[in-house]
Amino acid sequence: MTQILCSIDFSDSSREALRWAAMLAKQLKAHLTILYTFRLIKMPFDEVVGLKKKMEAEAAENFTHLESEILKGSGVTYEFKSEVGFVVHRIEELIKKQTIDFLIIDKRIPGNKEVLDELISKISVPMVLVP
Repeated sequence: MTQILCSIDFSDSSREALRWAAMLAKQLKAHLTILYTFRLIKMPFDEVVGLKKKMEAEAAENFTHLESEILKGSGVTYEFKSEVGFVVHRIEELIKKQTIDFLIIDKRIPGNKEVLDELISKISVPMVLVP
């Protein structure tokens, strides 16, 4: 089965990337993995654990809205992953662990040109940048 990875940050532009990914997944009868990454700042361990749980809960709530708006009833199989780390590293790890055939990403999600260049240099799958 074809595997599509779509990285989101819940912005309007990443919502469009997810729409595009869902459309492509439906056409290709592909499985869609939706990835949200976030960073934790340095703080005592017990505070980090609490912050991580809070960030994951917020991500799950935000995803529920996207899910009902874009994915429910679309006929697309999908999974949502919320992970701590740099977006480039998390994408790179998922591509290594799973057989990803396409990466779909909002062209603004990496944050700056250097991060986008790093992503392009590290991945070996076709990538679609959605404006």
